[in-house]
Amino acid sequence: MVQPMESALYFDNADEFGAWQILISTEAYKKLLEFRRANTEIFKIIFKQIKQLSKGHFSDDNNRQLNGPDAGIPIYYAKMTSGLRLVYQIDCVPDQDGKSETQVIKVYGIYTHDRIGRIWDALGNHLARKGKEYRKRCIFQNKPVLSTDRAILPASFPPAKPEPECSGSPLNPSNKDMDRLHSLLVLEKYVTFSQAFLHSLIANQDVQHVFRLEPQEQEIVECTTSCYVLGRSGTGKTTTMLFKILDIQRAWEMSDVDMPKPRQIFVTKSRVLATKVEEYFTKLLESLALAGYTLQELARMKVKSVQEGLVDLDDLPESQKNIPMKYSELEDQHFPLFVTFDRLVKMIAADILSKDIRGLFFNINNAEAHDSLVTYDVFANQYWPHFPQKLTKKLNPWLVFSEFMGVVKGSGHALNCPEGVLDRPNYLRLPHRSNPNFASQRKILYDIFEYYTKIKRQRRHHDVADRTHAILKVLQSRGFPGQQIDYLYVDEAQDNLLIDALLLRQLCRNPDGLFWTGDTAQTISAGSSFRFDDLKAFLYHEEQRNISVNSAGACLHQPTTFQLAINYRSHGGIVNCAHSVIELITKFWPDTIDNLRPEKGVVDGLKPVFFTGWDKDAARYEQFLFGASGSHIEFGAQQCILVRDDAARQKLRDQVGEIGLIMTLDESKGLEFDDVLLYNFFEDSVVDLSRWRIVFDEVDSQGHTSKFDRDKARYAGVCSELKFLYVGITRARKNMWIVDKSNPMRMFWTSRNQVQNCTPRTNVPHLAVSSTPEEWASFGHSLFSHKSYSQAIHCFKRANLRREVKVCEAYRLREVARSSVGVASLSDQKKAFNVAAGAFTDCGATETGNQKLQYYRNSADCYVRAGDDPKAAEAYFNAQEFEQAEKRYRKAGRFDKTVHVLDDRGMNISEEMAKLFSDEKRRQ
Repeated sequence: MVQPMESALYFDNADEFGAWQILISTEAYKKLLEFRRANTEIFKIIFKQIKQLSKGHFSDDNNRQLNGPDAGIPIYYAKMTSGLRLVYQIDCVPDQDGKSETQVIKVYGIYTHDRIGRIWDALGNHLARKGKEYRKRCIFQNKPVLSTDRAILPASFPPAKPEPECSGSPLNPSNKDMDRLHSLLVLEKYVTFSQAFLHSLIANQDVQHVFRLEPQEQEIVECTTSCYVLGRSGTGKTTTMLFKILDIQRAWEMSDVDMPKPRQIFVTKSRVLATKVEEYFTKLLESLALAGYTLQELARMKVKSVQEGLVDLDDLPESQKNIPMKYSELEDQHFPLFVTFDRLVKMIAADILSKDIRGLFFNINNAEAHDSLVTYDVFANQYWPHFPQKLTKKLNPWLVFSEFMGVVKGSGHALNCPEGVLDRPNYLRLPHRSNPNFASQRKILYDIFEYYTKIKRQRRHHDVADRTHAILKVLQSRGFPGQQIDYLYVDEAQDNLLIDALLLRQLCRNPDGLFWTGDTAQTISAGSSFRFDDLKAFLYHEEQRNISVNSAGACLHQPTTFQLAINYRSHGGIVNCAHSVIELITKFWPDTIDNLRPEKGVVDGLKPVFFTGWDKDAARYEQFLFGASGSHIEFGAQQCILVRDDAARQKLRDQVGEIGLIMTLDESKGLEFDDVLLYNFFEDSVVDLSRWRIVFDEVDSQGHTSKFDRDKARYAGVCSELKFLYVGITRARKNMWIVDKSNPMRMFWTSRNQVQNCTPRTNVPHLAVSSTPEEWASFGHSLFSHKSYSQAIHCFKRANLRREVKVCEAYRLREVARSSVGVASLSDQKKAFNVAAGAFTDCGATETGNQKLQYYRNSADCYVRAGDDPKAAEAYFNAQEFEQAEKRYRKAGRFDKTVHVLDDRGMNISEEMAKLFSDEKRRQ
């Protein structure tokens, strides 16, 4: 079996370069591309200078120190032309085998002389915090090799011992400098000037390159056992997973031994994440392939400019997806496979469940069937109001649904009970420590659960736990269909149920091929209710129960656990504030979260700003935040206002109009922005102020309050609120603003000096920044892929893209129609679907190609839900779905149209069908 390979993701310099490895920032790469396209003479000068540096030919022209002598680590510049400078550092990094460290040249950027800036003293000072030994290694210089050549070779050293962080020189960089430092040291990625890198420049291709990982990230990639990778938001969990997939793929491609292609599957709940990771993987493979191209092949390549189509990938018919409908039909060409958990479950179900049973869980290509899956929204809107109020009083439906899915039906305990459901006695006996929510209210919870089960059965609905239990039951008796895989990667594992983990485990034949990542601080998906400690214990128990040795007869290796604690998204000011929220959860609800090392930001930064004291002058308050009446300020594409829910968003829109992107916290998960404004999070909280206060009044005390200890269930809502708060804060890269009139959290943060309080009497930060139409368009496409259609409309309006606005509006109308099912009257539901259908028809009429067909297909599906068979048939015909068109015309009694469709497509009509048509015509 293919194993991770140490050298698979390490690259040598380009041909004819010297011994010094050149690491180039993505910013410098983009500059090189600009010169390659606009001024080849300057590009050749820059290339020649970089090549000289790689050979150790240092001179007064290319090795001048840019920062001051007391600025810690020297930063140098090389003169390119009279007005152009290349800025770099002599860095010291671990070699690929980890047995030594070697000097390298790290290029930060290419700047005009007047734009070079004064950041470099601050950069040198910040780098010096790594310690005296690091500085000594950076400034050390070997003696020239030959007196005639004067070339200096890079020095190598034994691995450095950990050093305590030094304080550095007493510089006080400005906010602007801190922001620039954050970009250079955190947001920038550094790639080797390899042959593939050079060929991408020659071919004028803006591609994604494999960048250099940090040592701990590399250790994870090269780990040969199964592993759990835990880390808070922005710590690089998905990156390590992706690079391991790439590493194993590359090791197989580079191997001299003939062996089967490794079958690897990346699984996540989020379709957007699965798509993004697959696209990134493909781009990395494409960039690596460039190394083998000839100059003639490179010359024939053209700059790629692909305009994304606005189509929801979930709408595509099975025939247009790149993977088969059945798991057993997967072939080597499909791997590595990037797939959502829901899609993977459908493929397995298609293999093992009978058609009737499968139809209960998956309505494939059946627009007429109302959605039968009980999501949280369905539970809250269609089930909760029908439970006895005496039972639901003072209970949070979100927490109740999570308890049903995560504990009663989705836990390891449930597997040991008939039908995969904890019975009442077993539920009541669960330990309070490991299952703290509702510990004192379990009898009431189980009463509600019985009502839930009864209504669900009456409506022929199912939930995600029902689906997984049905598949596990068949697998237990029949075994797994098709060929098992070699490596399984589960991202954001906390979004799944424990029983889902068991199903996924059965996919993989290699006990050392499992890779689980996640963060239980981000369990804001209803139904998610476990810690990684629970996952580890559960899977360990399953391994011990089923097998004690692997197929080769060797003892099983224990999985390795890694913790990633460095945040590569946000600066220290935001990270410290976010970590304080984790500390609160850990103190009061230690059994609801995994206890990890404190996360750290690489660079310090501005503390979040908490706007307070403005409520006495509400008009001035809103004027400051959102501009004067008639002249509202406009937030940019990389800025976002986060609110509690749809109602809060609509209320704010009514107050301030189309000010910018306004998203709910749930919608924001998985996204990131430069600046985030968290608006009225506490004021709009479903948890009343008294419950917030009792927690924070006692936060600095040695123990919990007696009230808290006596009734922990009453405060369970605060725990879930804090997880939402953590997600909100960690969306921001550069600035975090909190606007609220509630005091408990503000007082808590102020006591720890983790926020800056902004009152009407203090200098206030500038909030809004402008964005280009291209930036608005780019983010609009991103939001569309997240199904945030209203927000995408806002972006496309700012970009003046009317076609895209029209398409997003059609999708938005369909979302409105779908949300009306089970809530509005049947006639109102049909009206809503009819409106959406008309909008998709208008889109299809002006499009071409696959998008045209998809919009007509969407239109037809909506007309079916609206009960308009003739229009549905017409739309299916326009979508070239002729069998569906024939079916709808026949149902509408339009047999003349049915025959026309069949004749037009050259489809034969059986004698039985012809007689049916003839009899029907006579009756008419």
